[in-house]
Amino acid sequence: MLSLPHVIQALRAKRAAFLDYDGARLEMRDRYREYVQSLAAQSCAAVADRLQGIPRPGALPTAERVEGSPVVRPFAPRWENHQQARAWASERLRGVPTFAIDGSQITPDPSIALPVGAVQIGWFENPHDGDSRYVKDILFEVLPPDELMPDQVERQTYPDQLVNARRFELECQQLAAYMRAHAQDPVKPVCFFDGSLVISFAAQMRVEMQRRYIGCILDLLNASEESRVPLVGYIDTSYATDLVSMLRWLNADLARPQRLSDGGLLRPLMRWGDRTEAFACAREDRLFEQLPDLDYYDRVHLVYLKTTADNAPARLDLPAWLLEDGLLEEVVDVVRAECVVGVGYPYAIETADAVAVISMQDRERFYRVLQDFARENRLSWSYSRKALSKRGRR
Repeated sequence: MLSLPHVIQALRAKRAAFLDYDGARLEMRDRYREYVQSLAAQSCAAVADRLQGIPRPGALPTAERVEGSPVVRPFAPRWENHQQARAWASERLRGVPTFAIDGSQITPDPSIALPVGAVQIGWFENPHDGDSRYVKDILFEVLPPDELMPDQVERQTYPDQLVNARRFELECQQLAAYMRAHAQDPVKPVCFFDGSLVISFAAQMRVEMQRRYIGCILDLLNASEESRVPLVGYIDTSYATDLVSMLRWLNADLARPQRLSDGGLLRPLMRWGDRTEAFACAREDRLFEQLPDLDYYDRVHLVYLKTTADNAPARLDLPAWLLEDGLLEEVVDVVRAECVVGVGYPYAIETADAVAVISMQDRERFYRVLQDFARENRLSWSYSRKALSKRGRR
């Protein structure tokens, strides 16, 4: 049981450390704010020239970098109340289908002798036309022992990682299939992926798993480009430092700021609805060290969008073709409208998450069904008494 008096005492004992950290962060933010302001005076060609010779400076300018234009692009409409905002959002979304997908998983329980995992993905399609009905649906897949044992191709990979990879794979496959199925639609849907299209986390994995994750993202990007269906990778709370890294290189600030993210830098510079210009991703990570032929980061543009009054801006990862085809602002407007309906978070993703989520009660039901299945088929089944005791106490 957590003792609140002990928590308060422990926090007060570390007060100086918290104040030092916050002071250093604010000092760094003020310095980099000046860098953002100085960037406004430079052209795309000038910035690109100064970054020449740096393989991965974090980000690169796009055609939206115009000399004399601020990095943050203000959102013109302003409303007096949420009712006006919802009226704007309703009009903006009218006739524009949106599609979002999310997933959840059950990783193998080490207290059960039978190694089994499961993945559930859920999706939400909203036509926004007043006549057609929205669609909510799920796909559930069980991962049996032979797909989770370490003697498979991904040997020395933990079963939990294999379950997570399968969830990621199914989300991407379903989303890519949806985009391709709507390639001929007169009004293209806007598709939401709950997460980043820049998968630095995979750099820590074995090459076989890296290839698997990269293949999923490449299929998404290819499906979006081929079908010309807009794709939005939405990251509500991003700790990325791509823009900060670019500014560091432009200003010869060789010390990497450890306490400043792009979102933290931009937060005080933006009001609701404001967005940054688009930047091409040029992140420095180890993902492509052994797979250089699969490097795709230059096909992803990043935009920061303020979707709440108080929090840092959300990050949008977008296929580069949206800017090339002149659709970027239109797609960002759809994201704004979804965030109005979802009160700070895209309603489509919020609904897909609600469809896909597997609660603790759902997990218990799954294991009861699994136990019945094991008995019915005379499979080996044993359960740790310690785990059973813990579940009884909690």
